Amino acid sequence: MAIKRFLVLAVLLSVLGVSVANQKGLDLNYYKHRCPDAEAIVRRVTVQYVSRQQSLAAALLRVYFHDCFVRGCDGSVLLKSPNKDAERDAIPNLSLRGYEVVDAAKSALEKKCPGVVSCADVLALVARDAVLVINGPWWPVPLGRRDGRISKKSEVNLPSPFAGIAALKKNFFDKGLNTKDLVVLSGAHTIGISNCGLINNRIYNFTGKGDFDPSMNPSYVRALKKRCKPTDFRTSVEMDPGSVKKFDSHYFNIVAQKKGLFKSDSTLLDDPETKGYIDTQVATAGSSFNKDFSESMFKLGFVEILTGNKGEIRRKCAFVN
Repeated sequence: MAIKRFLVLAVLLSVLGVSVANQKGLDLNYYKHRCPDAEAIVRRVTVQYVSRQQSLAAALLRVYFHDCFVRGCDGSVLLKSPNKDAERDAIPNLSLRGYEVVDAAKSALEKKCPGVVSCADVLALVARDAVLVINGPWWPVPLGRRDGRISKKSEVNLPSPFAGIAALKKNFFDKGLNTKDLVVLSGAHTIGISNCGLINNRIYNFTGKGDFDPSMNPSYVRALKKRCKPTDFRTSVEMDPGSVKKFDSHYFNIVAQKKGLFKSDSTLLDDPETKGYIDTQVATAGSSFNKDFSESMFKLGFVEILTGNKGEIRRKCAFVN
């Protein structure tokens, strides 16, 4: 089934003028000779973990996004620092989880093909395969990324859940992604889970006058207040209520009803292109979302990558060699 889906996507990408191999030094067959079972090994480990705890799919996808948006898709978010000043130590990354899946996949690869497969490639594959485990879309992952040696807490400047549409578009444009990629990749929130701490100000004291964000549906605000008390910063909140365990287009229905959890969700209604995409997905029951998500994830995988002699192939993903 996965092979069939890949062939369909490969044809589509070729029609759009996008080759699925030899893009910026990456190749679908990069490990064909040196580690032919690389993808199968990563998939096996990912399935073992995610099938037992399906919420890891969203967690691993988030780790991948956070990696690619800082220094590109180079695995730098995986690095640990004894001084607690690496990317993973930045406030937005403190809630990241799923590192153990990447580490387990890398460990299995090192036993089979030591020093061959980069942690950056492992993370790219794990994110793809984790989504597939929960019956989400599949996309081709060309390989050959190298691992970065630098990871700085001070450089973490991710798209913010509190940002408006202009700032979000700039975040994406700076990484070579466009407005469609922004709204499509926001659709990953269909399986997202956050916490009360990130929305309490929005529902209790938006302008400092004890009010809520007027862009929110009042009935949704009432429901959130029942779950999140003013001093509660820990209780979890689903980003796509009623559909959080299913990777689908329901997120866009929620946003269209002014029930986006973050400002970054609601603000997608403030731009003609992003709003138009949302309206189309609602009207067509998400007819193109899976295809669009696959294409945007494919593009994301090329953001500021290291290839050739740049970077290294880490032996352990949390430490430089």
